Amino acid sequence: MTEISYKPKNKFKRGALLVVLVLAVVVTAVMFKDSKKSESLTPSKANTLSISGPWEMTSLDPSKQGYILTRMQVIETLLNVDERGAITAGLATQWQVSEDGLNWQFTLRDGVTFHDGSSLDANVAVHSLKVAQSKHGTLSKAEVVNISALSDNQIGIELAKPYVAFAALLTNYSNAILAEKSYQEDGAVLELYGSGPYQMESFSPPHKLTVRKFDEYWGEKAQISFATYLTGHRAESRILQAKSGEADIVFTLDPAMLSQLESSTELAVHSNLIPRTMFVKLNAGHPFLSDVKARQALSMALDRAAISKNVLGAEGSETAQLMPSSMSQWFIEGVDNNPYNLEQAQQILSGLGWQKGTSGLLERDGKPFKITMMTYADRPELATVATAIQAQWAKLGVDLKVDVTNSSMIPAGHTDGSLEMALIARNFGFSADPLPIISSDFANGGGDWGTMNWVNPQVDTAIAELLNSSQAEQSFALSQEVAQEIYQDTPVLPISSYSQHTSVNARVKNFKFDPFERDYFINQMYFEQ
Repeated sequence: MTEISYKPKNKFKRGALLVVLVLAVVVTAVMFKDSKKSESLTPSKANTLSISGPWEMTSLDPSKQGYILTRMQVIETLLNVDERGAITAGLATQWQVSEDGLNWQFTLRDGVTFHDGSSLDANVAVHSLKVAQSKHGTLSKAEVVNISALSDNQIGIELAKPYVAFAALLTNYSNAILAEKSYQEDGAVLELYGSGPYQMESFSPPHKLTVRKFDEYWGEKAQISFATYLTGHRAESRILQAKSGEADIVFTLDPAMLSQLESSTELAVHSNLIPRTMFVKLNAGHPFLSDVKARQALSMALDRAAISKNVLGAEGSETAQLMPSSMSQWFIEGVDNNPYNLEQAQQILSGLGWQKGTSGLLERDGKPFKITMMTYADRPELATVATAIQAQWAKLGVDLKVDVTNSSMIPAGHTDGSLEMALIARNFGFSADPLPIISSDFANGGGDWGTMNWVNPQVDTAIAELLNSSQAEQSFALSQEVAQEIYQDTPVLPISSYSQHTSVNARVKNFKFDPFERDYFINQMYFEQ
């Protein structure tokens, strides 16, 4: 395990022995005098908030795994999002856009100090954004022509064409503003100096990082001295961390295991809806899946209500559309969330030439309906649901093979064309407006975590218009048009909406949940005295 320490290291030159001895005497005297203060700066159970979740971290680069760094309040973005999805101030206090939608101007917050002691100004912000632009991140969604400093505390961003959701892009972790010392010449981030209420203490990838409070923070200062994030891959491991008190806050608990915490007087469980959906990604170019009727038949053969109640332990979470009701612009009123009809599904496939053979499998032109579904272990519920889908489609006569692999194999299979279908959990709350994700996932043939080989000119046109629209009524109508087309043409099969289940130890006070999962709000918490 690699560990990167952020504690300063002293370097001495030859010939400075006398200075060293004098300093040693002084330091010893100070340590003796302030021994209690020194002890308080060492992580311990008493002064450390321990957080557990299923996500690994292998990089300090915000463009890669910055979601952990914003949640742990180490890095910050120009703009933020409130619980209703509205854009709010961050490191920028004011922002405006020209009438043609091409020029954005941001006024930076005064008095912001980075963890290396440097100050935020326009040049620093411009440098960070230009590095972000050169990497894989949300800025690539918009055609950014130029990023420049307009004054000491104002920056300007020029676009080649309007992008209505541009402000939302700047709330994403990949566009965090870092001190210039964070970057190597090639833009790599090996040491991280953010501006949040917590600064890096140690980084031990892929399982643990520790942060300590930053007393020079511009906003609400932290009350808890240290916080750690510890990866708990398995749902069983995380529930044990909660029960034993090893972790104060445990995210992404398996709903089926929540009953184990019911008798505890030391734990509270918070269940909060989040804009994440579990769905089956289909390769619409596959000969078995290219006909919309075949995709609709597979959808009808899914008993989503049974999966939600009996497998996920989240009765009522079933859905047949992409977005939850909280995303009202993209939510279709009146949709049946469980259109289960096995008999009709069998009739549809029969009309497409599929007949059951002696083995009970559907066959057409001498070929059995055999297909492989990929999923990944990072979210343990996916493998369980995949097994349930396997059993349900077996009644239809489909031989489904489930391949539990690394999540990276799904985009790889999308790219090389080998993917047949995949069960995934897609978070549409990376930014306040899901349009950037919708545009990359569902337009122009789709994307790694969206549609595959699915062409729908109506959707492509509507999304293109959405990206340039500034009228609320027009945007709503176009969003509904896209949602309806996705629902009716079934390039993906939604299964269930997500709730985030979190256990919080009784010693932790003022816990708050962010539905967009950008922030753990550690600086607002305190321990019971």
